[in-house]
Amino acid sequence: MAHRLVPARLARALRTRRRQRIAFQTTVLVTVLGLAPVTWMYAVAGGRLRTVSDVPPTPVALVLGAGIKDGEPSRLLARRLDVALDLYRAGKVKVLLVSGDNGRDSYNEPDVMRRYLVARGVPEKQVVADYAGFSTWDSCVRAKKVFGVDRAIVVTQTFHLRRALALCDAAGVTAYGVGDDSLHGELIGVTLYGGFREVFAAYKALGEAVLKPEPQALGPHEPGVDEGLAAAR
Repeated sequence: MAHRLVPARLARALRTRRRQRIAFQTTVLVTVLGLAPVTWMYAVAGGRLRTVSDVPPTPVALVLGAGIKDGEPSRLLARRLDVALDLYRAGKVKVLLVSGDNGRDSYNEPDVMRRYLVARGVPEKQVVADYAGFSTWDSCVRAKKVFGVDRAIVVTQTFHLRRALALCDAAGVTAYGVGDDSLHGELIGVTLYGGFREVFAAYKALGEAVLKPEPQALGPHEPGVDEGLAAAR
């Protein structure tokens, strides 16, 4: 009887080890797959995050929308616009392409962004509005296909910057990014939420980069950027 128990115990031990090995391998696989979108964003954006002082001069800055209220930019959006102003004043860009949501008459991000910049000294011709920037992907695709932008400096909050750069790269826009994190201490809840949200948004972004869906609105070529660059010259 004792001789029969040894193989049985050995078999149970082998089955247990096999289950543990499978569980470990599954955990590793799930972890790798789970981190793949974030890894992709970091890989694409690597070396492209810059500051106003060290970003290479580029013809166009793509400024992404971030909400308005009562006809004024949200605090996050105002800081993005301030960064864009710094780039313009430093001679790093010639045209500011402001891309946001104008999906209904009562909500017009691009016009609010445009007024903010013009009121602070940027010539009207050199602020171009994209009224169908309903998402980061839409803004990047429209910058390329509608406005003819091949190279840009993307302006957004730092926590959003890697995803924006990865999506613009997938859309065919070679971009550097200048991010704002000046409100990290003041709006810590907002910035923490934004950073947390980016982990999940990375999955959607990777899907967009692979599948390349058409934006909600496309349309023919718009000459605003070309005209702005000509005016700057």
